[in-house]
Amino acid sequence: MKLIFLGSSFSIVWYIRRHRIVRRSYDKDQDTFRHLFLLLPCLLLALVINERFTFKEVLWTFSLYLEAVAILPQLVLLQRTRNIDNLTGQYVFLLGAYRALYILNWIYRYFTEEHYVHWITWIAGTIQTLLYGDFFYYYFQSWKNNVRLELPA
Repeated sequence: MKLIFLGSSFSIVWYIRRHRIVRRSYDKDQDTFRHLFLLLPCLLLALVINERFTFKEVLWTFSLYLEAVAILPQLVLLQRTRNIDNLTGQYVFLLGAYRALYILNWIYRYFTEEHYVHWITWIAGTIQTLLYGDFFYYYFQSWKNNVRLELPA
């Protein structure tokens, strides 16, 4: 499963960066999100709130916190440009649905496995899913009304 996940992730990145039609849709002038505002707080939080203060554990916790907020630059860009094509809308929706299904998995495992408690993972994953909430609302509204997906400015 990890190989499939990594392979599909690399193919998506290649497609976004190299495919001539998809590559033309990128607008560098609109993509001005300051990534440092995500990286530094996630790193500081990982240094302070972790299960064990080891190098590997802090990096793992940092990756969880960063993954929770990694969609913010994309959502800000989509809101700023208001230009959401079908491929982008479905991609962002499926990313959020993937995380929401993780929550169902955690609930199932909590009730079926002894000692299955991972507070940091659960909180970071819940925050990530909540960040998609606004997008989900407008995605379903556009789908229900059969109109183009637009996020409010």
